[in-house]
Amino acid sequence: MSLSVQPSSRPDALPQEPALEVRGLSKSFPIGGMFSRQVVRALHNVDLTIGRGEIVALVGESGSGKSTLARCVARLEKPSSGEILLDGVDVLKRDRFQASRAFRSQLQMVFQDPFGSLNPAHRVEHFLRRSLTIHGKGGTGRRGSEHETESLLEELMTTVGLQADMLNSYPHELSGGQRQRVAIARALAVKPQVILADEPTSMLDVSVRIGVLNLMRKLRDEQGISMLYITHDLASARYLADRTAVMFAGEIVEEGESLDLLARPAHPYTQLLVSAVPDPARAGSYDPVRRAELRQAVMASTSCAFAGDSEQPCSVEEPVRHQLGDPHNRHWVRCHLYRPLAGATGHALAAEPAPATETTDKKASG
Repeated sequence: MSLSVQPSSRPDALPQEPALEVRGLSKSFPIGGMFSRQVVRALHNVDLTIGRGEIVALVGESGSGKSTLARCVARLEKPSSGEILLDGVDVLKRDRFQASRAFRSQLQMVFQDPFGSLNPAHRVEHFLRRSLTIHGKGGTGRRGSEHETESLLEELMTTVGLQADMLNSYPHELSGGQRQRVAIARALAVKPQVILADEPTSMLDVSVRIGVLNLMRKLRDEQGISMLYITHDLASARYLADRTAVMFAGEIVEEGESLDLLARPAHPYTQLLVSAVPDPARAGSYDPVRRAELRQAVMASTSCAFAGDSEQPCSVEEPVRHQLGDPHNRHWVRCHLYRPLAGATGHALAAEPAPATETTDKKASG
């Protein structure tokens, strides 16, 4: 899929209220055995906001911390520190078991592998009916309500573009795209406010991916569901998401409206990701030297995860945020290579690359 794919266009644009807020979220995993004090840092001080009826894409290479962030937000992993606010309430301060059912009814997760997330011993009807029963939705839990439940099951199947007679099918009898639609229907059964979609199209054929993306867009537009869309595919992020956040080494290094961020990538790491996408418009413009420089710019260091050289300021202090252009487009970058333009005043900062030095000519630093 090329970056030339036409994006979603919503004039009613920017949501006013956050449905989900992540503040200062960090997660470390112990390594080296039970008595070892060594840890590996998976997330560090992550801030992310998803508005009501907004889709935010989280992109980055494997191991950057995308799925760990989603699992922490879904409370499948316990964060080391930070806050997760759902409707303004910090869910980490709730009792994990007492509040679990209410939390799950507000936030659901769609996993990468639809076959692995569906028990092969059960039919499709079992997955949907079980969600309705556990959360007491629709006609479940009352006598004489079976007809209402059946209607809800058929409605869920229709919503995700499947035939009602597929309720009697086993997962192995469905295609990959159909299984993923069943997984989405299961998430929708509890009428959530937020869906975390962890690479929901990566295991599907290219020919059926667009159908799942269009389904997610339809759910956003018609039901106002907010989504965190985790992906490696920048083209699908541009097509589907209102905003895109770029994650590297457990930190968000750049964020902005999808069209603007992918058209004007500011951080060396974002530039590296964009340069890896096949695009007919850039045919013949591949520069292996520049790509090598970008790669060096995102090497890990002691203080800043984006430093590539101990002589750079990144090695002694973390970079601050810089607003790029109009603050209303919400495009910002954290990188020492960017400085406010001379003469800029107030909060309306524009940014440009810092003047080249002998060091930055040889090796860029994030």
